[in-house]
Amino acid sequence: MKRIDWNQLDEPTRAAVLQRPVQAVSNTVRAGVQAVFEAVAERGDDALRDFTARFDGVALEDFEVGADEFARAADAVPADVQAAIAEAAARIEAFHRAGIASPYAVETAPGLTCQRVQRPIRRVGLYVPAGSAPLPSTALMLCVPARLAGCAEVVLCTPPRADGSADPAVLLAARQAPGVRVFKLGGAQAIAAMALGTASVPRCDKLFGPGNAWVDEAKRQAAQRPGGIAIDMPAGPSEVLVIADSGANAAFVAADLLSQAEHGPDSQVLLLTDSDLLLEAVAAEVEAQLTTLPRAAIARRALESSRLVRVRDIEQAIAISNAYAPEHLILAVREPRAWLDRIDSAGSIFLGDWTPEALGDYCSGSNHVLPTGGAARAWSGLSVASFQKAITVQEASRTGIANAGPCAAILAHAEGLQAHARAVELRLEQAA
Repeated sequence: MKRIDWNQLDEPTRAAVLQRPVQAVSNTVRAGVQAVFEAVAERGDDALRDFTARFDGVALEDFEVGADEFARAADAVPADVQAAIAEAAARIEAFHRAGIASPYAVETAPGLTCQRVQRPIRRVGLYVPAGSAPLPSTALMLCVPARLAGCAEVVLCTPPRADGSADPAVLLAARQAPGVRVFKLGGAQAIAAMALGTASVPRCDKLFGPGNAWVDEAKRQAAQRPGGIAIDMPAGPSEVLVIADSGANAAFVAADLLSQAEHGPDSQVLLLTDSDLLLEAVAAEVEAQLTTLPRAAIARRALESSRLVRVRDIEQAIAISNAYAPEHLILAVREPRAWLDRIDSAGSIFLGDWTPEALGDYCSGSNHVLPTGGAARAWSGLSVASFQKAITVQEASRTGIANAGPCAAILAHAEGLQAHARAVELRLEQAA
């Protein structure tokens, strides 16, 4: 990891330090994703078969997971993993259930009531990455809130394994949404299938889930197409920013950086610290811990675009973090909660030395599908509300139109919309 003194850099160099690696290859990815969409739009399932053979090395006639494969999954997953899935699901449900928005109604004038109600999105499409590491945890993060929201149809795509099967642990986690339909499709072609619909894969109303740069770009293009569907958020390659002071545990910090670096070569990890000693200690720990990791080669590639940054103080680190808007932010500082109110842009925050980001990845209860690429400046992580629509309702009686109608008529005339005014004034005449 490259070591940098922030206060020795000019503004263009600072911007370059914080640039995500995926942003540098977006033009190539954009063109490739567009070609995938065009092929799926034109050739449907045949295009999906070709892409699956090319990218996953598997020839599949049928993509959907059948009852027999679901049944075999329970036998293939070790008991301790099944128990951990159930334990994590319970925490995720507890946290998400507590955050469900309540409907409300307010009488805004005598005889005039406005209310807000929630309705589930009818058909949702979920993407669970696999690549070099299947992610049953992502299936939990998507399927639990979808179930709590009451979505009638849940479609889940996940890449096939070399033998043409879906990962058994992903299938067990997917069952958190009863009636879920799982398709063995990965990458941009899976997003295109759920966005456009094919003979096999239903067209969905909204897409959810993280992925690599291709999946992230595919979601963007899906939303931009004519009649395009909604997406949850930009959720691309994983990233973590750690702010640490001199009292931080260098081994913990290094482990947190590596836990994100091992996701993929396009991940990014950053350390901001006001301590030269800690910076040096973390650099040494990263190298030492790399020697023990099975995915060290992947992590090393991610570390090529990652940085160890010396800052003036923690206050400056917070300002840099807010500008960067990380997916994950770890505050490895003394009294971390004292800094919480100063943070306004992050997908999820982890307070203190004993709260690794990996806890949030799996089983703390919060959702790990979070905005990346700086989108945390305006986007939030997934919640039950992400799977719902809020609809407003209003009802006026004779008394209500008499009380609020004159206000509406005056504003309508002020805007030059006479038909609007007349729609109100006719009722005011009758209500008098």
